[in-house]
Amino acid sequence: MVDLDASDRKILAVLQADGRTTVQELSERVGLSPSPCHRRVKRLEEAGVISRYIAMVDQHAVGLPVSVFVSIKLERQQEEDLERFEKIIAGWREVLECYLMTGPRDYLLRVVVADIAAYERFLKEKLTRVEGVSSIESSFALRQAKYSIALPI
Repeated sequence: MVDLDASDRKILAVLQADGRTTVQELSERVGLSPSPCHRRVKRLEEAGVISRYIAMVDQHAVGLPVSVFVSIKLERQQEEDLERFEKIIAGWREVLECYLMTGPRDYLLRVVVADIAAYERFLKEKLTRVEGVSSIESSFALRQAKYSIALPI
């Protein structure tokens, strides 16, 4: 874990809101001159605090308005079974998030698709064909009430 001071936290807050902020703009917003601000950003990148810069794409704007949360139960929870499942779903573009869970289910997936028919195809052609899956429960999101990628730092 990296020790972050108040200036680091301000820098991260600004960059989480807009990763394209220039060093000049960033330095003005956090109250540092450009050179020290740039050094701090580089240090945060090298330490792995800032892992990458990305473009956020609106799933509705690209025709993928349906979010489905899928709970998966495996027949066995041995390490090789978990690794095999994770390796398989890692290649599926419909799966945006996958979490190994505690409780009655082993995995929780967030899947995005164009419509219910597309989810049915995903379910039939991919998910139900994975060896070792004992049950699948799907919940369709009606509306997204909150979404953030900004960590509460």
